[in-house]
Order: sequence, then C-alpha cells, then structure tokens
Amino acid sequence: MLSVLMHEDRMRATLRFAHPTGNIITNELIGQLQVALDDLRRSPSLRLIMIEGKGRDFSFGASIPEHAPGTIEASLPLFHALILDLLAMPVATAAVVRGRCLGGGFEIALACDFILSASDATFTLPEIKLGVFAPVASVLLPKRVGLAAATSALLTGTSRTAEEWQALGLIALTAPAEELPVAIDRWFRETLGAHSAEALRHAVRAIRAPLVDAAAREIPEIEKLYLNDAMRSHDAAEGIHAFLEKRPPRWRDR
Repeated sequence: MLSVLMHEDRMRATLRFAHPTGNIITNELIGQLQVALDDLRRSPSLRLIMIEGKGRDFSFGASIPEHAPGTIEASLPLFHALILDLLAMPVATAAVVRGRCLGGGFEIALACDFILSASDATFTLPEIKLGVFAPVASVLLPKRVGLAAATSALLTGTSRTAEEWQALGLIALTAPAEELPVAIDRWFRETLGAHSAEALRHAVRAIRAPLVDAAAREIPEIEKLYLNDAMRSHDAAEGIHAFLEKRPPRWRDR
C-alpha cells in the first residue's frame, strides 16, 4: 500500500501510497505513513520528503466506512496524529498532486510545506455534502489562504483547480501532468537542493513553529466538536449512509 523511494541524490525521498479505489486513506495506510516518516527523520542529508498517490489521482480522501458512526471514534484521532506528525517533521515536505485531491487527501497536502501539482489537478473538500465538515482543513486552510477563500471551500464543497489555488498562494508549482517530474526536479535543484540540510532543518522548525503550536491546540478541540456534536447528529449519519448506498441524502436539519 505504501512504497518508500530514496532518490539517487539522497536528498529526496518519495512516499507513494496506493489503493485500488482512488488511493483512499485507510487506518492501515496512516500507520504505514507514520512509520515511514519516523524512519526518514533520521536521514541527515534529506532535504525534502514528497508524498504522492499512485496512478491518476492523489487521493479520494478518507475511507468512508472507517469514518462512519461507531468507527470514526478510533479513525479520526489516528488521522489527526498523522497530520501532527507531518507538521512536526524536521524535514521539508511536499505533496505531489495529480488528478483529484479530495477531503482527507487535501488535508494531508495542507500539512505539507509545499504543494507541487499538475496544472489540471482539482482540489475539493466535499465533507459538507456528507453532512459533516473537514476538521484539519478548518484549522489549516484559513492559515494558508485566508478566511474568505477557506470559508468558501469548506462551506460549499466546490472543486477548484490547481491554478486557482496557486493564485491564492497555496500551490508552489504547477506544470502539465506529463512534465511534472521534470519540473519538480528543476524546482528542487534551484531551491532546496542548493542549501545545507542542517540549515533547512532549523529553518523548517522556525517557520512552522506558529502553525505547529496552533494545530496542537486547535485540532484536538475541533476533533471534540466533530465527534461529540457533528457525528451525533441525524444528518451526519444520513449523509454517510446515503453515500455508501449511492443515493441522495434526506436531511432533517438536525
């Protein structure tokens, strides 16, 4: 499900995850990512960790069955622990996005320092259409692009292109999908690859400090809101069941 590639220059590592259904993020994958990140933090020459999905799409988001009532209570804290681990990594991180980047996949990308994207990729937070909301994105997205743009994405579930997000400052690089690997190699050589790995580790820690502190406080609070309030509503259960049953939801507004 997860493969780890150390590039020849020993300056970069790629974590590539795979799942036959849109690279969904399962509890098993979360555990594998955490183990891989823990191993890579001890690589002294590493300047960048890249995370990508195998195939056409980055990720369709979290496993819906694992996020249904009765299982979400265990799954959500696991996912949030992964996000906090990503934010605490002493190495710069980048999400390499192709195709669709939805929900929890988008939230993983938001926890990375850089998003490097195919120009035709799309990013969506569809949770509101399931009768819930995106907890991590509620914390991280306003800090990355501002409250207005984040509110629009979170409350409407509207899909936006990589180029639209790049205009808001969220995405560091876009290139046609077939040219993306070459564009990333060039970008890396001209930026992080030219610097001391040790200096980058200190800079990453300093730059991320306010975000790490805020996330450590806010994500647990939003998690409580999600589990204790949102997931106890009729409409949250209805939205998830409707999705699994492939039918329109029947909201009761409670």
